[in-house]
Amino acid sequence: MNISHIKQVPLFKSLQPEDSRRIADLLKDQYLKRGDVLFRKGDEGQALYMIIQGKIKISVTSRLGDEVILAIMSDGDFFGEMALLDGLPRSADAVANEDTNLLVLRRTEFLSFIMRNETAAMSILFALSHRLRKADDFLADTCFLNIGSRLAKKLLELGETHGQQEGDTIQIKLILTQSELASMVGATRESINKELRKLRDKGLVTKQGRMLQIHNLERLKRRVRL
Repeated sequence: MNISHIKQVPLFKSLQPEDSRRIADLLKDQYLKRGDVLFRKGDEGQALYMIIQGKIKISVTSRLGDEVILAIMSDGDFFGEMALLDGLPRSADAVANEDTNLLVLRRTEFLSFIMRNETAAMSILFALSHRLRKADDFLADTCFLNIGSRLAKKLLELGETHGQQEGDTIQIKLILTQSELASMVGATRESINKELRKLRDKGLVTKQGRMLQIHNLERLKRRVRL
């Protein structure tokens, strides 16, 4: 197992080389095709997953069938860490957005390792704190920002995590439907369509094929503060 894969994961970044090798020896490979379900909300949680290549959509669905996308995970991201600590059922669905290569760390093996490693424990606490702050930010945005501001903020985030600079343009290397984009900001598809038209008319955002492009970061940032 390549140790560089371990170092990509914030959870294990501060580990000493020997500990990284020990973790690497515990990891198993898993491959998913686009559309494959990794787990559903309520499934038994017994593993953490790390993405080597690909994308995983993390979402929850209401009883009425409305989906809220919590995150799109990509290369170097990890998820399912709560299962390592509490072993409780999954709190969301995880589905492959494209063909994806994963590394899997089982809970029993992880706990055996962590009990002997204080540095790894501190790294995990830091990573979990970061996730909790992001969840708080999402709730605050839903309460205090209008749809246009929420969309602008989400596009900036996607540009940072999935963007590729091409001259003065940032190409978001992620295929999202308007319905998926709407569920990421807690809005309807119709309202997102309306806001995207506004951004297009102002020359801030366009589409190339099925991907979005950002043309003016500073003006888009100002829309978050409107």
